[in-house]
Amino acid sequence: MSPGMHTQMSEDKEKDLMSMYRETRPREFFGEKSTTNHLAWSLLVILLALVFWLVVALAAAENQRYALQTGVCQDHVFPAEIDMSCLKQVKSREHWWQHVGHALLKMGA
Repeated sequence: MSPGMHTQMSEDKEKDLMSMYRETRPREFFGEKSTTNHLAWSLLVILLALVFWLVVALAAAENQRYALQTGVCQDHVFPAEIDMSCLKQVKSREHWWQHVGHALLKMGA
């Protein structure tokens, strides 16, 4: 048997062994192949986080705006001034969704 023939036989055995391995192997490993559109889901999560942040900011701004409009945080010592510590922690309406709803419905009015 020549050395070239011996190499050919070992390559054939290796191919047979690898084909048997491929056939017995599970079809999909975690992270190897995915049918999930990760870009779309990532963008959705980022968009929802942005919407959440904007709703929180809108509720806080409307809370302070309504407190200023109703005079809740007017300084008692200097009536022409605003009590800034009151403005940071005031709850001018009972629920956050009331602020968001009022801000969205009364925009520009």
